[in-house]
Amino acid sequence: MRFCALRRWAPVAEVPLPNGRRADILALLPDGGFAAIEVKSCARDFLSDGKWPEYRDYADRLYFAVDLDFPQHLLPEDAGLIVADGPEAALLREAPAHPLAPARRRALLHRYAVLAASRLAALADPAGSAELRAALRVE
Repeated sequence: MRFCALRRWAPVAEVPLPNGRRADILALLPDGGFAAIEVKSCARDFLSDGKWPEYRDYADRLYFAVDLDFPQHLLPEDAGLIVADGPEAALLREAPAHPLAPARRRALLHRYAVLAASRLAALADPAGSAELRAALRVE
């Protein structure tokens, strides 16, 4: 998240996507685009997860974030690469742009804003947020 903040990206963690997947991090970029960041803890995590191509449908740019020991040759060349060393991270490869269609971008921006606002509201009023979630589950 610090990596994103330093670049003036607005990240939200664990974002449910319309296709049923969940982006580890979805960040709103300064230009209005979206970056999906898929965090991989080890080679086995990457090799056992074939879902990542489906994140491209909901981001203008796709990145993998890994630690220094991760075997980087396993990662696809057509995705960005962020390497973390403790709390610090560096962008080793920029992600190529795959611009979203305008209608999809509007829908994703709405989903992103509602999620971010609801999480902020939950911090400000945890009890009210719990009541709202319970009420929405009933309907």
